[in-house]
Amino acid sequence: MMRAYSIEKEHLVECELEPQTAASTLREVAWIDLQEPNEQERWLVESMYPESLPDAHEVEEIESSARYFIEGSDIHVHSLFLYQSEGRHQTSTVAFTLKPDRLLSIRDVELADFRLMRLRARRGRIEADSALQILTSVMDQKVDNLADQLEDLHRNLESVSTLVLEKRDSGEMEESLDKLSRLEDSNGKMRLVLMDTQRSISFLLRHIRQFPQEQESCRELLRDLDTLMSHANFMFEKINFLMDAALGFINIQQNQIIKTFSIAAVVFLPPTLVASIYGMNFEHMPELEWLLGYPGALGLMVLSGIAPYWYFKSKGWL
Repeated sequence: MMRAYSIEKEHLVECELEPQTAASTLREVAWIDLQEPNEQERWLVESMYPESLPDAHEVEEIESSARYFIEGSDIHVHSLFLYQSEGRHQTSTVAFTLKPDRLLSIRDVELADFRLMRLRARRGRIEADSALQILTSVMDQKVDNLADQLEDLHRNLESVSTLVLEKRDSGEMEESLDKLSRLEDSNGKMRLVLMDTQRSISFLLRHIRQFPQEQESCRELLRDLDTLMSHANFMFEKINFLMDAALGFINIQQNQIIKTFSIAAVVFLPPTLVASIYGMNFEHMPELEWLLGYPGALGLMVLSGIAPYWYFKSKGWL
């Protein structure tokens, strides 16, 4: 899929791409956005802008030299974006190529940030007078979305915190661990995207010194990212604390169960011993001829069971 945007009256506007006029339209637009492009779409863009689109293996490189670099007058930035798939957060890399008068982007999946950019552009809410300002607007939208995702994550974490620290229900404790593991996974990916975005904007900031307005926008984004990173680190520590607390409560509950069985075994051990003795088949056992031997043995069994129970109770072990 291919989308194109132009700048009209200092606002970003989505353009209609007709098959007959697509080539001429792409030469006039300010932003070309490719999502899982087919061979024809990729060939069309590469024929007009050679060596501007990276290959799939180049997009996923993790080295800084492969993700952020200058090639002639083009600035290449490969930045991680966050999205949700099947209820879990995932990351995907978007490759940006910033030319003096045009922005190219290529990605593999539909992203909420680009969908919101498209909706805002249709309503005329994105101010832009250059390709660079379009890129900073995308990054600004990305940071806003990350802030919203962190707020949702914090809200979910508070609900799990109530289950772990207040209710402490044994049935819900294991479910809480599952929720915490999901939150930890989401928080880790958010931190990764935040760090990657900091690197992307810092690189961009070093190469746009002739644009003071965009430089100031990038500095503001870096300040916002520092705040979000601190919040993400706080949630990382709280998730670890809640996981430790949940595991501790589960161990206490399991120890209580084992303690109950252990005490029960000790309580029934003396009566079992008495019953074992009088279950022997020796010929000379004087108690077998006693008139009160049977009730006496039963009474001894009861007393031998009550005595350990009373002792444990007096020690506060029950």
